[in-house]
Amino acid sequence: MIKTVNFHIKELENMKKYPKNLYYIGNINLLKKNKISIVGSRTPNQYSCKIIRQLSNKLSQAGVCIVSGGALGIDTIAHKSAGLGNTIMVAGTGLDKKYPAINTKMIKKIEENGLIISQFEVGVKSFKYNFPLRNELIVALGNVLIVAYADKNSGTMRSIKYALKMGKKIYVLPHRLGESNGTNQLLKNKQA
Repeated sequence: MIKTVNFHIKELENMKKYPKNLYYIGNINLLKKNKISIVGSRTPNQYSCKIIRQLSNKLSQAGVCIVSGGALGIDTIAHKSAGLGNTIMVAGTGLDKKYPAINTKMIKKIEENGLIISQFEVGVKSFKYNFPLRNELIVALGNVLIVAYADKNSGTMRSIKYALKMGKKIYVLPHRLGESNGTNQLLKNKQA
């Protein structure tokens, strides 16, 4: 059942504009836990997948809740590796939509055991402009941002810009030259 968050979430004060409404399905108490946001490519390399799988699992075992966006690739790996009862998925649609459809089974399990949250009303579809707003919410909820893999002109780089504006610490995986050029640039500029 979709409910409305009826209390103020301090972490979201860092957003450009606090969301007018927040809707959720699941365990709202996960918002009270220490949280780390994990984002990255929908098409990561094997190295990124392996490290995020291990990192999400270890952080979850240490009591940290993993926040991500439910997309294919790194998001899915982060959610599943944390355990679907210790993860927060931030949706880019209304909560009556299961997006992406290929993750419907995972999304339903997060609804039953974890938490799905959205700033979009019931009926809102997956419009392109929703996802930058979703990304800002993902970044705001976490104490820090971990970026697994990002090309220079990717949506993940927008999440990094939000984290920099919010003064969040950013952690990235080291990659070989020619891979994850966005995160390699952050390391070069000493921004991560």
